[in-house]
Amino acid sequence: MNNSEVQPAQELEKKFKGAIIAVSIIIPIAVAILFSVKLKDFGFQVEPLSFLPPIYATINGITAILLILAVIAIKKGNRALHEKLMTTAIACSVVFLVMYVAYHMTATDTKFGDINRDGILDAAEKAKVGAIRFVYYFILITHILLSIIIIPMVLFTYVRALAGHFDRHKKLAKKTFPIWLYVAVTGVIVYLMISSYYGN
Repeated sequence: MNNSEVQPAQELEKKFKGAIIAVSIIIPIAVAILFSVKLKDFGFQVEPLSFLPPIYATINGITAILLILAVIAIKKGNRALHEKLMTTAIACSVVFLVMYVAYHMTATDTKFGDINRDGILDAAEKAKVGAIRFVYYFILITHILLSIIIIPMVLFTYVRALAGHFDRHKKLAKKTFPIWLYVAVTGVIVYLMISSYYGN
């Protein structure tokens, strides 16, 4: 990129900076609020969308594959394919988020280790599950925290590519990719670990 192109690229990134920061703050707050909202508490007779968890877990898996394929594509110099794969990965993340929130607004919270699925994790169940419970919560907590951090990283990385500021795009992408991949993969792992405790 020559000097005549740098300024417009920086201006485009600056133009979107406020919006990206706002979205990065609003999304986690909105998800946290909606996550705690149960439609049945407002008189809505809605059946739990129990079919959604395996679907959005699969979407997480697809996202991980798309990210890997996108890196392979750009390393081979196929920028057009790379862009399509990354755009699809972002779309998958949005679909995942909508499904995730929809499920938790209609279903009761699931406790890891709740073997009899009564919503109460007693001492016997904790003992039976053992230390794996701490492994689950470590993966879950890091997944949630990094899923918040990754929002602005993905958006800034994407905008830099759109602006044609590829040096800055590549620099940030090297940090964004492993975090986003971790979030996608651990999303699948979290589902596989807790799926047996979902209520009937």
